[in-house]
Amino acid sequence: MNRSTSDQAAGVHALEALHARIEASLARQGLMQHLGARLLRVEPGLCEIALPYSERVTQQQGGFHGGAMGALADIAGGYAGLSVLDEGLEVVTVEYKINFLASFHGGELHALGRVVRPGKRVIVTTAELFHVAPDGRRQSCAVMQQTLAPVPQKY
Repeated sequence: MNRSTSDQAAGVHALEALHARIEASLARQGLMQHLGARLLRVEPGLCEIALPYSERVTQQQGGFHGGAMGALADIAGGYAGLSVLDEGLEVVTVEYKINFLASFHGGELHALGRVVRPGKRVIVTTAELFHVAPDGRRQSCAVMQQTLAPVPQKY
């Protein structure tokens, strides 16, 4: 195996390990399990999570509840932040601000979290939420900015 092939194999292995790490952490999140969230994609500095429409995530008018949307954005941004930290560390949310742009029924939400600034004490992320209709049409429905703090993993 030449050096470039070896480097590619190492990169693929690192991505697979990162995906497994984030997926295992997501499985420990009772709220996300209850709501039916699933990991779609993870790369260093990026995480995408889906949330299907169900009676568990609606408000009184039948649209996705803002609390569910905020939780999804928080998780996607948080895992984007976690993806740039070493093993043995976790993140906790210090604060986030979210703007709701539109309300939707049916389909599912996708939250795409991205690291804006990694740091040893503070990590800043953003997340954009998209509604994905049953026909595949995507529309932006919320944007979030978040501050995270790295902490030691306790499990």
